[in-house]
Amino acid sequence: MRQSQLFTKTRREAPADEVAKNAQLLVRAGYIHKEMAGVYSYLPLGRRVLTNIENIVREEMNAIGGQEIRMATLHPSENWKKTGGWDGVDVLFKIQSRTEKEYALGQSEEEIVTPIAHEFVSSYKDLPVAIYQIGQKYRDELRAKSGIMRGREFGMKDMYSFHETQEDFEKFYEVVKASYLKTFKRCGLEVKVTEASGGAFSEKLSYEFMALTDAGEDDVVYCGHCTHCANVEVAKEKEGDTCPKCGRGALQKARAAEVGNVFDLGQKYPKAFDFTYKNNEGKEQTPVVGCYGLGTTRLMGTLVETFADEKGLVWSESVAPFAYHLVSLGKPGDEVAKAADALYDEMTKKGVEVLYDDRDMSAGQKFADSDLIGIPKRIVVGKDAATTGAFEVVERATGEVVKRSRAELPVK
Repeated sequence: MRQSQLFTKTRREAPADEVAKNAQLLVRAGYIHKEMAGVYSYLPLGRRVLTNIENIVREEMNAIGGQEIRMATLHPSENWKKTGGWDGVDVLFKIQSRTEKEYALGQSEEEIVTPIAHEFVSSYKDLPVAIYQIGQKYRDELRAKSGIMRGREFGMKDMYSFHETQEDFEKFYEVVKASYLKTFKRCGLEVKVTEASGGAFSEKLSYEFMALTDAGEDDVVYCGHCTHCANVEVAKEKEGDTCPKCGRGALQKARAAEVGNVFDLGQKYPKAFDFTYKNNEGKEQTPVVGCYGLGTTRLMGTLVETFADEKGLVWSESVAPFAYHLVSLGKPGDEVAKAADALYDEMTKKGVEVLYDDRDMSAGQKFADSDLIGIPKRIVVGKDAATTGAFEVVERATGEVVKRSRAELPVK
């Protein structure tokens, strides 16, 4: 894409009403547009990043047998009243229709997915099954002040699995856990798995996937020698105690942001909807349900908080809006611009994802915008490119600059 034709433009100053670094940078770089506190629209660059994140999540969920569906976000109130959520979930948005019927905006999907599964699962032969969606969620947050990391409208992948036994659920949880860790690593993020209470979703213990960042809203204690990590709200140990898992070192305390979770829902929701199936003895049995959430927009915000520097955004290659930022230092019609045009045309023909800064402005402005936008590699086309065929390739994350000939340029 030619940057001169890009719908959005960068901003010099951060919006005065944003306090979170992720929102400040994403607004300045033209990735998102704030509609109100906790509600953002995703612009072309932001949509591309979010799509890349969603595709990684989709690939990993499909790889473990998840089947993607798209569930309604406008829910009948009757479903929530059956489960007790209508009066028991304080963040639920409730809507009064002109027909005097009541509806809810989905803040989770248990009340929708359970009746769907009930319709198609009638025998033990239909189990286990895992279905998921990637879509919008709505929560009536009292304080939406962390940019896209805690919103009133946000993106979420939620998967639900149905099992014959608790043991089968726990076996599948280990599969999902490994898949989640792989998903976050593919996005460029290292996370820790912590124990936490189930909150409004379950009375049982839940597991959270936490990224260590000062922008987080939770405190965890973790071991630097092994995988042990726990939310301080349920941890038996405190900072400085010896790790109970490996016994090798003292536990450290840190702020962390939750980017995924798993809940053992037990049989609560099937029982609320009289959902049973016939086991191998022909008897009616209630399935065990697991819930697996992953915040796609929250993950995007966490990546910004974790990797952005004083110049702007820094994206990993796997989620960046473009693989390369091609920056021309020429003027319209001169030899430098012609060299940049030729390289852009070739990259485009080869299917390379490239943002081409063909704008007529100073080199300093272009470099500042490039740093702010945060594409992993910048190819600079200057006078050397037109005379000696030498191009500069700059790594956004490290600032490393190398000279490359035309034949050596890292294009597919």
